[in-house]
Amino acid sequence: MRPLRPALALALLLLAAPVVAALPEHAERVVDYDIEVRLDADKHELTGTQRLTWRNPSDDAVPDLWFHLYLNAFRNSESTFFRESGGQLRSDRTMQDNWGWIDVTALRLAGGADLLPAMTFEAPDDGNPEDRTVARVVLPEPVAPRGEITLEVEFHAVLPRVYARTGHAGDFHMIGQWFPKLGVYEPAGMRGRETGGWNCHQFHAHSEFYADYGHYRVAMTAPADFVHGATGRRIEARDNPDGTRTWVHEQEDVHDFAWTVDPRYVEVVDRFVAASDVTAADLAAAAALLGRPAEELRLSDVEIRLLLQPEHRAQADRHLAAAKLALRWYGLAYGRYPYPTLTIVDPPAHAGGAAGMEYPTLITAGTSIAVGRGPLARVRLPEIVTVHEFGHQYWYGLVGSNEFEESWLDEGFTTYSTERALAAGYGEATANAELPGGLRVGAFDMARMQNGPGQRFDRIRTPSWGFSRSSAYGFNSYGRPALVLRTLDGLLGEATMARALRTYHERWRFRHPRSEDFYAVVEEVSGRDLDDFFAQVVEGPGVFDPAVVRLRHEEVRSPRGRIERGGGVTTVDEAMARLEDDAAELEVRSIVELRHLGEVRLPVEVELRYDDDTTERRTWEGEARWARWEIVDARRVVEVTLDPERKLALDASRLNNARREEPDRRAAALWSLRLLAWTQRLMGMVGL
Repeated sequence: MRPLRPALALALLLLAAPVVAALPEHAERVVDYDIEVRLDADKHELTGTQRLTWRNPSDDAVPDLWFHLYLNAFRNSESTFFRESGGQLRSDRTMQDNWGWIDVTALRLAGGADLLPAMTFEAPDDGNPEDRTVARVVLPEPVAPRGEITLEVEFHAVLPRVYARTGHAGDFHMIGQWFPKLGVYEPAGMRGRETGGWNCHQFHAHSEFYADYGHYRVAMTAPADFVHGATGRRIEARDNPDGTRTWVHEQEDVHDFAWTVDPRYVEVVDRFVAASDVTAADLAAAAALLGRPAEELRLSDVEIRLLLQPEHRAQADRHLAAAKLALRWYGLAYGRYPYPTLTIVDPPAHAGGAAGMEYPTLITAGTSIAVGRGPLARVRLPEIVTVHEFGHQYWYGLVGSNEFEESWLDEGFTTYSTERALAAGYGEATANAELPGGLRVGAFDMARMQNGPGQRFDRIRTPSWGFSRSSAYGFNSYGRPALVLRTLDGLLGEATMARALRTYHERWRFRHPRSEDFYAVVEEVSGRDLDDFFAQVVEGPGVFDPAVVRLRHEEVRSPRGRIERGGGVTTVDEAMARLEDDAAELEVRSIVELRHLGEVRLPVEVELRYDDDTTERRTWEGEARWARWEIVDARRVVEVTLDPERKLALDASRLNNARREEPDRRAAALWSLRLLAWTQRLMGMVGL
């Protein structure tokens, strides 16, 4: 990490000035969906019609349209999703013969030609002929540059039993990625493309989503005794003669739509009121950190709808408090939440695969009836999941990251932001949990626990289906990127990092960035050349693990042998040298050896503590794999500590960050006792 060259710094400044960007109010509307859908709750089937209008955002004549048919991931055992997942995602496994699918039953130009015969299934990622999650439709005539096309679509879908985000569990229905949905046409220059084309990946086991912004109007019909929640604001609800009810929701400036019904939901409605839920002190602190006027940071009121399982009714206040914390923290940090509603869905215990998921203006939480009791009394599970899933409203929703290709831009940024928000709300050291025995799980502790010397084989910037194993996808999409951002916090300083993230969000709100766009903003705001940093920690594999490998001492004794002194040469024998040593106050040569045990090399601050209890700070630039320092002084170096302020969160092991002349056995004994106590507790909890 080096300061930018003056000419480059000036050029960036002129090109990007001013750094402060107005917060965009609306997205470019590329696609509009008007959908009517009916749920058969007994058969778990959807029957729908949709009218969609697509506006060509490019100067190309576009000859075809590409669609996602996500529910076909569950169509059979040969889909790419099923081959990759083996029927298991996260901790949930599908049941035998649990299939789901979607069929397009009619497709035509509005008032015109039948397009269904021209529809083919494509497999752009792996060539799997059995995968039907992507469909292509060749048009009778290309869509003209900046022109538009309107289609009428009919479809029938069957929901699987929940194990991967969407589906049913008894009367509970979580309906996500459920309709024929257009991919993203990327013009030349967008996200680094050389030529324009469709970005429409197959549905993979670990991939999430990517779509264009637009307007949704959706009319959903289900049994009248079901409680309903959906993306957007409700504009109508009407009862039908057949015992069903139709709810109509509408939302602009979003790129997806999800809904849910369950007769067991307990609905709790609250409101985030900016005037009272954001204090003057909150505004002043954010304004000082960001270098912005407080007036520019004011937030909007939001209606919060919480749909709880009855057995979790006592946890309503915890969910609502977490939602308000998230609305306040994310809004002040990155910009106001622009939608009037936020719906939080609590799936039942037997539908855990639907928990912990994000959709525009709607999130699914995750909790347990055991939360708040016994060892879990102060585990912040509802808070962690609520704050995290809300965070996706910013890094998946408002900033339209491509989760197929660069999952870290959403999951990693959301994990980092979640930890910062939880620390603000519940304390840095107790952000996630306070457990019996004095054990606390603080901000970023869970990410650090995943980090280690074995995490060296995958790059963060890898397509979601390209990781060596599922755990590598998880660590390199969530924990490791969060540690990268936390390390940038330490290297750049809290204020600079906060301003960089705010600027990045403002510049890419309602747009589709790639990693280089984030790099450019951080370099612009910080005035530093970070090419080497990002090349190592995002674009490259490898581990960051600096270590103190040796601390030893030698007395600096008088010279022996033929010595040049005072213009002449004299011979100093051992006896004479000892006399000189006895008469002099000998200095000590302290020899410190440092080594990078991993492949990543970053500058590291080093603290030297001497035997008179004074300290000295130096920087190990770390460009070589190792360094040896010889420090000659009357004082002895008795302790060497790397990264004493713990700024470098990426460090895979802090156990090797210090070396003392005399090991601190008391600390080792304390941790051994604590580890033993917790091992015994854990064995008791799991019945071992």
